[in-house]
Amino acid sequence: MIGYYVHHLGNGHVNRARTIAAHCALPMTGLSTLPAPDDWPGPWVHLPRDDDGDPATFGDVTAGGRLHWAPVRHGGLRGRMALIAQWIEAASPRLLVSDVSVEVALLARLMGTPTAVVAMRGERTDPPHRTAYDLADLLIAPWPAALPEPGWPVHWRAKTVHTGAFSRFDGRPRPAPADNPAGRGRPWRVLLLMGSGGSDVSPGEVKAAQAATPGWEWTTLGGPNGGWSSDPWPALCAADVVVTHAGQNAVAECAAARRPAIVIPQERPFGEQEATGRALTRGRLATVTDRWPETEEWPALLERARAQGGGRWSDWAPGDGAAQAATALAAAARGEQAL
Repeated sequence: MIGYYVHHLGNGHVNRARTIAAHCALPMTGLSTLPAPDDWPGPWVHLPRDDDGDPATFGDVTAGGRLHWAPVRHGGLRGRMALIAQWIEAASPRLLVSDVSVEVALLARLMGTPTAVVAMRGERTDPPHRTAYDLADLLIAPWPAALPEPGWPVHWRAKTVHTGAFSRFDGRPRPAPADNPAGRGRPWRVLLLMGSGGSDVSPGEVKAAQAATPGWEWTTLGGPNGGWSSDPWPALCAADVVVTHAGQNAVAECAAARRPAIVIPQERPFGEQEATGRALTRGRLATVTDRWPETEEWPALLERARAQGGGRWSDWAPGDGAAQAATALAAAARGEQAL
């Protein structure tokens, strides 16, 4: 049995978990504040929230800089840690995957359970991240080995499996191209793909970009003013250019569709998205800009991205990343060498 802790902010963690679980040869139990996905293949332990209530009563949530989130005397935190501990005692898992929580990884290891941590880009040398990465038996890096995260110590690299990016759409056939290509009956299509974990872009900025590009038809999914789709795959594949942030899941889905992209990293803790943007630039995989472009920049930027194309995305997302991750986790659970 493998336990898989799924962080509740955004959709990327749960989508990654369900994609890996679909390929895993060992039974897997999910543990999360989120509800179980409809296609989750095993049990699911629902955890109380640890971030509700009056923040003024949370005390030092970092325990002097040694943890990331441990509010003082918070019933939800106490309850979720107790449930995880009870499940570990009852299930005696061979491995606990943390995606991602330093505190959950630490709890599991203190109970004698081997741990795997899903790594994230950015500056992760703060004491909490160092603790989680140091104690992990396995690090899963959902990016290619050819574009590593700079500055990692040797002992982290030695236990890392670079899977390449992966998403729920890997292996899914792309719809047939439209009969009326752009320039011959329809405008070029832009898909603005925004996340559910917050956005740095205002509706006014989006409207200004649309107004500046009359030859382009814009569709927005996600964000506070965008539409929502449980299946954005057709819209991704139909886009001549995708504009998105640099979250791991969004970039992986764009890569799976092999669409030209403009990637605009947003401000996130530890510089995660900026680091992903730098890696995409090094690999010449997408057009990356460090801020939402000025209105007058959009026409040239869209043309530049369209001309670059999406043919290099296979270097970022080869298509078998979830299967590689599942194989590595199963090997670690069996006590085998996964590298």
